[in-house]
Amino acid sequence: MSTDTGAGPDTAPDAGGEAGGGGAGGRPRPARRRAVPWTAVLALAPFALLGAAFRLGRLVRPGADDWCFLPVVRDEGALGMLAKFYLHDNGRVANALLVVGYGAFGVPGHQWFAPVSGTVVLGVLWALTAAALGRAGLTAPRGAVPLVAATATAVFLLATPDTYKTFYWPANSVSHTLAPVLACAAVIPLLRARTRRGHALASATALVAGVFIGTLSEETTVVACVVLGTVLLTGLRTPPGPGRTRVRSWCAVALAGLATGTAVLYLSPGARTRRARFGADTGSMLDPEALGAALRAFGEILGTVLTTWPYLGAVAAGVLLGLSARGGDRPADRRRPLLPVLAGLLAFLVSGYLCVVVTRPVLGADVATASRVWGDFLLLYVLLLTGIGVLLGRAVAPVAPRVRRPAPRTVAAAVAAAGCVLACAGLAGPLLRLETEMAVRAHDWDHQDRWLRDRAARGARVLPYAPVPVGGMLEPFGGHGRRVWPAPCVARYYHLDEVTYSPRLPRGGPGATCVTVPVCPSCKTSGTLRTPDGTMGSCRYPAVPPSSNTSSVRVSPETSPPRATTTSPTTASSPTATATTGWVWSSGTGGATSRTCWP
Repeated sequence: MSTDTGAGPDTAPDAGGEAGGGGAGGRPRPARRRAVPWTAVLALAPFALLGAAFRLGRLVRPGADDWCFLPVVRDEGALGMLAKFYLHDNGRVANALLVVGYGAFGVPGHQWFAPVSGTVVLGVLWALTAAALGRAGLTAPRGAVPLVAATATAVFLLATPDTYKTFYWPANSVSHTLAPVLACAAVIPLLRARTRRGHALASATALVAGVFIGTLSEETTVVACVVLGTVLLTGLRTPPGPGRTRVRSWCAVALAGLATGTAVLYLSPGARTRRARFGADTGSMLDPEALGAALRAFGEILGTVLTTWPYLGAVAAGVLLGLSARGGDRPADRRRPLLPVLAGLLAFLVSGYLCVVVTRPVLGADVATASRVWGDFLLLYVLLLTGIGVLLGRAVAPVAPRVRRPAPRTVAAAVAAAGCVLACAGLAGPLLRLETEMAVRAHDWDHQDRWLRDRAARGARVLPYAPVPVGGMLEPFGGHGRRVWPAPCVARYYHLDEVTYSPRLPRGGPGATCVTVPVCPSCKTSGTLRTPDGTMGSCRYPAVPPSSNTSSVRVSPETSPPRATTTSPTTASSPTATATTGWVWSSGTGGATSRTCWP
């Protein structure tokens, strides 16, 4: 755990010690010794939850958009990925850079993405909390800041209805989960700046971060602009001084960076292609009917978010921090706590609604249930809840250290501590269920991956693929084979010409030969068989032995169907001259292609 965090010395007794022992008194050292284990032990709950969540990263496997990113990174490198995004997909060049960052390592990059990105989120929120305390002139006991940062990280990453897409799917996380966290990181230099050089560095960071965020996520850009505008408006009520001037100049620089990045993205060929594909021009988004539909969708989202009780863990952690913090007692701030709360609440509502307006042309009515894209404004929600908790804790704490009110503080600390633990427990159950699903998918994915690589290495050009979904992820041949995307990307990933739909996973290793032959339209269906690749079909007619110009792959004989017929021996020129029996599997009617399996 870290040492005391803040601007001033930590000489006051800790509220956690009072909650644990029930006494305040004037002996700081015994209370301080009681505070260290209290806050440290309580912080174990969110840290244990995050450790379990990070550990599940080993079960992540590529899916959906990852299938299309990996071949580009492998075959064309970083420049190819940048060109794909800027010229064809969406114009998000910063997004392309982050994709290259994990895609260059292949499957291990996907497995390490969750623990690495989760550590980044935790580190940023930890540093942000400590910097905010220092700027406010507050000090906190050891364990308080890590507790707040870990609890906020846990509820932000794991409290959404679809944790897999929010946290474990890299293609989504870089745009909607990491993006707002990186925007928060740009605020830390401003909070830490004490000299002219420090403020210059903070402004430079804001400019670079603004350009980066502007080319990374449109939704996070919207949230950042709303928050910066809110800060500028609320700053008009504060007394003039160098502090307000520096904050306003920093906000102006950050807005300039965001505007620059947004212009680069909006004017890119990829963004134009994306708008044309979804009909997402500015006029259609601002149409009164579209705005009304977006408002209804945002209302549904609020209904889901506000009834997700684990978010109260952020409030509880904030209360504990407010109870234990010392210093910075300004009566004016205590008399007007509603101003920052109302400003933050308004910023959350406005930015959340605008995010829905921006996202709805792409997702349509599904935006109300696509929780993976809510992270852009949900981080602001979590920070707002934490801030409210800090204000509540400060309101319960005595105005002056000499005023003794142990009972209210003890009760508040106990209730807040219980809230933190219950929130972590409430998130642990869904995480355990998700672990089971991810383990099954990882096993099936690895098995099919080995099978496809083996067959491709033996010269196959067309192979079956069985969908292995998890967490509502899109897979090739979704809807029982009706939805094809991203099957072409899977074929490219395995160096194939095509992958076809299979309702069953492949089984076994080398041992038999399967070839593709035309189906005779005059043949009659005589039975249903399972081929060595696990698919189901109809036994059509006595199989014709493969000729020397027929492509073939090796499959396992242990799952071969019962022998349906016997054919004449093959010629000596055939690559499988010893085979005398075979079966034909048809995936369609006359004129389609079928698979003949030879033992």
